[in-house]
Amino acid sequence: MIILRRVIGDELRRRRQDQGRTLREVSSAARVSLGYLSEVERGQKEASSELLASICTALDVPISTVMRSVSDEVAVLEGVAPVTDLPVSDASVIAAA
Repeated sequence: MIILRRVIGDELRRRRQDQGRTLREVSSAARVSLGYLSEVERGQKEASSELLASICTALDVPISTVMRSVSDEVAVLEGVAPVTDLPVSDASVIAAA
């Protein structure tokens, strides 16, 4: 079974480590306790949308980018091909909605 909070945590940790930042730096910037951020990264706590937005802001990455990466990883784990791009006709319908 895929645990979404674990995939989200892995993605947040990867992005933080790619930036060469510590848990302490990001937790301070996101205004969340270091212990709680650590639990989110390890998939032990489920981040609310507000907390996720705060962490993404601290990492200077759009929440949509993080969620797209998470969605792609979940698709791979499910054995489904991730969506790469919407066809132009579908994208215009979504934009108009």
